[in-house]
Order: sequence, then C-alpha cells, then structure tokens
Amino acid sequence: MSSGADPARGPGGGWTRRRFVGVLAGAVAVTTVPAPATPRADRAVASTTPTTPTAPTTGSSPSPAHRSGPRPLFLGTYTSVDGGGTGIGLAGYDPTTGGITAAGTITGVGDPSYLALHPDGRTLYAVDEREEGGVTAVGLPKNKVLGTRGTGGAAPCHLSVHPSGRWLLSANYGSGSVAVHPIDASGALGERTDLVTHSSPAPGPGQQGPHAHQFITSPDAGHVLAVDLGTDTVYSYRLDQSKGTLTEVSQAHTRPGAGPRHLTFHPGGRYAYLANEVDNTVAVCAYDPATGRLTPGPAQSTGTGAGTSYPAQILVTSNGSYAYLANRGHNSLTRYAIEADGARLRLLDTVPVGGDFPRHIAFSPDGRLLFAANQKSSTVSVFHVDGKSGELLLAGEPFASPVAVCALPL
Repeated sequence: MSSGADPARGPGGGWTRRRFVGVLAGAVAVTTVPAPATPRADRAVASTTPTTPTAPTTGSSPSPAHRSGPRPLFLGTYTSVDGGGTGIGLAGYDPTTGGITAAGTITGVGDPSYLALHPDGRTLYAVDEREEGGVTAVGLPKNKVLGTRGTGGAAPCHLSVHPSGRWLLSANYGSGSVAVHPIDASGALGERTDLVTHSSPAPGPGQQGPHAHQFITSPDAGHVLAVDLGTDTVYSYRLDQSKGTLTEVSQAHTRPGAGPRHLTFHPGGRYAYLANEVDNTVAVCAYDPATGRLTPGPAQSTGTGAGTSYPAQILVTSNGSYAYLANRGHNSLTRYAIEADGARLRLLDTVPVGGDFPRHIAFSPDGRLLFAANQKSSTVSVFHVDGKSGELLLAGEPFASPVAVCALPL
C-alpha cells in the first residue's frame, strides 16, 4: 500500500501514507470518531483503563496448560480517519478456541498503527503515525500511558524493542529515517539518542524518496536492520548499546522496484525472508552474523496470481518449518514450507483471510493461533495453526475492530 505503483496514489506517487490510509478507511461503513489530540514528547497523558486480562510479567509465555481464562489482545488502529478507533483497542482471546471478546480502549494515543511489547511483558509501545511522529509507552497491566517521545520524522509505521530491553527502535515511513530511544527501568522512554535518514541509494522506480518500513534486531542481537521500501534497500547497523547510536555496516539491495516492506528471520539465524510490497514477491536472504550483511536471493511467487496484491508481512513458525505471508488485495495468507535448514521456501497454497486488506499478522505466544488484522473490513481473523502440517483453519467469524491494522496477542 506504500508504493508509487499503487493505483490509489495516481501516477505521480505523491500521496502520503496517511492520505492513502484515509481513502481506504473511508470505504468502511462505521460511525466517524473524532481523533484525540496528539500527545507530545515528554508529557504523560491521561488514559482510560478499563478491565482487561492481566499481561504477563516476564518475557516467557506460559504453557497452555497453565493458562486460565482469556489472554490479552491489543489492537492497533488509526484515530484520525473516518471509522477509525479512539486509541489502542483492548480485548481478550480464548487460547483454545480463538474467540475474541472486546475489553475497552486505551485512549490518549494518536494513530497507534503498530504495537510492540517489552521483553519483560510490563510495557507496551505504540507508534503515533502522524506527520509529527511519536512513540508512546504504556505501562501494563494498568494500561497507564507513560508518555510520548518524538521520533524526529514523519509517519512512523513500525517499532521494535531491542532484546536487551534498553532501546526502542522505530521506522519513520514518511521521512525515510530510523530512530533510537532509550528505555528506563519503568519502561518509559527517554530523549532520542539517534536519527538516521536513508539518503543513499537514490529512490527506486516510482518512489519520491526513502520510506523506512521496519526496524528490527537480528537473532544474534549483533546488528539492527532497517527495511526501506523507497530505496529498495535493507540497511544493517551496529547499535552502540552504551550510547544508543547507529553505525551503518552494510546495505542489501533488492531488484529495482521491488519495494521491500517486511523482513523475518528463520530461528537458525542464517536466513531471513523478505516481503516485497511493490512487485508482489518474496525473497530468501542469506545473513552473515559476523558482518551483518544480508544477501537477497531471487524473487519468488506469492501464489496470488496476476491480480493486484500487496504483500504486507511474513511470519515464521518457532520451529522454522513454515512461513506465512499476508496478501492485501488478494486477501489471503500464503503458506510456504521452509526447507534446507532455512535456505529455501516452497510455496504450498493460499488461504482466504476472511477479511479485506490483511495489514498485519501475528502468532499467539504458543504458536497455535494466527491473528490477521484486516484494515478495510475493520476485522480481526483468527486461525488455528496445525503444528505438523502448518495448515490454517479459520476459527469462527472474524472479530469487529475499527480500522484494524495491528493485532498483538499476549
């Protein structure tokens, strides 16, 4: 949805991500909700804290046998579009059936389109995907907004927490930059320690500038990698963990116009899988932990045929046996078998997602459920995941959630 090739933008590709999202959400027949004021850096903001299932207090997930009652589910949305939400949605889900029950909203967070959890399970982080971008911390389980810090860029669309728990990494789509914020002992965010704009190479075909779409840490924690759709590049950095500063060490280039959006590593740490939004392909990438160098392989089919479709996100099972790709437009999930210790993807099939425009997919902590946030239908679909075959089975009717763009099950 972020490419110059996208028909919703027009031939010049000049629409911002925010304007395009507004067009998509405008098609949803839901009552308009006024957007809350954007909370600014350094200021704690008020929040609504309705009853919701208690979040875990450690990074590890309890086995299903030790779970009782519903598990927490956090939902990202846009608050500044017609039919959007009013903050971070709260829900509970049954880890056996996949059924979802609404549980309220955390207000005071503007356009929380992507969510991530601290490794200790005590803090939730959200992007504020607005022209003056921000990242917000929310203390769990009381759902208290701890404050917002500016990202130094426009329209941040992704964030992640470094495995050390000390640094928050965010990607500014609109300005093509990546930011680093320190995390204190309470989970709150400090002043930004670095901001790097992707100035080289030049934008790819149909792009007017860099568009950072993801910022993650490699499995060995030795490098952090930024996926940029606008420059057809994945940048590898070293993160100075004493200063929170970035040093570029490598660039991996896709074929021109691929529009890389989302990267997911195999558990073995030597291979990763790249979803290319613009040309509707995926690629297996070799990864060298010693140097941080990523080497993309040839483009592969998503199984969606000749119609218009935009890959959104790719997931890998914890045992490294299967991968799943969300396809917006085709409105499906592609299933791949992972072979040769991670070096090969074999396309198996596609399954209807049960909604419109699956923007984000996520596994439950035990890997038995897969959640898909469907932006244009304002729903969340839940699938049972067969541990042996990797097959997906829809778990009942999708759950209604306004302009659902992220689903984070705990």
